[in-house]
Amino acid sequence: MTTTPQAVRRASPRNRRRPATPADPARPLLPGAQPVSLLDPSGAPLPARTDYPEPPGDLLRELYRRMVIGRRFDTQATALTKQGRLAVYPSSRGQEACQVGAVLAVRDTDWVFPTYRESMALVSRGLDPVEVLTLLRGDWHCGYDPAARFTAPQCTPLATQCVHAAGLAYGEAHQGRDTVALAFIGDGATSEGDFHEGINFAAVFKAPVVYFVQNNQYAISVPLSRQTAAPSLAYKGAGYGVPSEQVDGNDPVAVLAVLTRAVEHARAGNGPFLVEAHTYRMEPHTNADDANRYRDGAEVDAWRDRDPIARLEKYLRDRGELDDDGVAAVAAEAEAYAADVRERMNAQPTVDPLSLFDHVYAQPTPQLIEQREQVRAELAAAEQEGDA
Repeated sequence: MTTTPQAVRRASPRNRRRPATPADPARPLLPGAQPVSLLDPSGAPLPARTDYPEPPGDLLRELYRRMVIGRRFDTQATALTKQGRLAVYPSSRGQEACQVGAVLAVRDTDWVFPTYRESMALVSRGLDPVEVLTLLRGDWHCGYDPAARFTAPQCTPLATQCVHAAGLAYGEAHQGRDTVALAFIGDGATSEGDFHEGINFAAVFKAPVVYFVQNNQYAISVPLSRQTAAPSLAYKGAGYGVPSEQVDGNDPVAVLAVLTRAVEHARAGNGPFLVEAHTYRMEPHTNADDANRYRDGAEVDAWRDRDPIARLEKYLRDRGELDDDGVAAVAAEAEAYAADVRERMNAQPTVDPLSLFDHVYAQPTPQLIEQREQVRAELAAAEQEGDA
């Protein structure tokens, strides 16, 4: 049986969930002193927490399935970059718990605001992988319809999506809809002005936004210690009156539990919530980066031992929720998914160079029209030269 990209998005137990529980108004703004963790690095359960109850078993199995497929997609996309099929690819290998746990915590009709590193999250959300990779291949501004998929275009400028998420969430709430906006952020983006403007606006106007910081320890090559003197990035929310939490970003159970609580807080009308996940990107920043210049192998090996997929697999096996047949079935599905992506990405796309000028402005400026005509003339001249 051939697995289509659309098969990744099955009917999720999250879409059948019970109404959100109102958040505790007495909850302190400051995060816990230590990141929330429900599994130890080996996958053994830690003492249960009443503030972050464990998600149900069927949801954890779906989380595992999408993480495995997501990693295989990520590996395939990295290979396509080396083969020249992609201009650039920012891998999120090692961040699977964050990528998949985040999209499982929201509804299909909630809005997601991704960065350039969220390709795995987008395919886990059910978007066609070829459409997701269209931007990174350089074929189009955005390969999918944002309005139809409730998913903003992947954002290359740092932190600008923080403002967009706040504005959309405020508008949705103003119109009486219970939409939540989920904004993905890297640790480096918290040093940008748009992050602070976005979270401040959301706090003042109680916009239902969850700001999800994936602290993978480096802003390209700049370590976290050179970005902030705060105990953690989660503390940045307190200054704006926004409750915050930090979580072990390589603990899939904890990530899903904390983000579920954050989404419920926002949906209940309590305003924004900031979550910082402590995680690690195993690959370079992009294929153009040499990570060996700023981090050593011992550091990478230490984080490899905290692999989020192995952690969840061990936990599910010990609970009797997963066995060898189940693991093999998911692995086979992931391979079929990767093969489909590979085959479709190897087909040479047909592109119109003049489409570069589409959707730049609602009303094209005179300068843009002039530039378009220059390109049109050059293309016509090249065609005539080829026919001669």
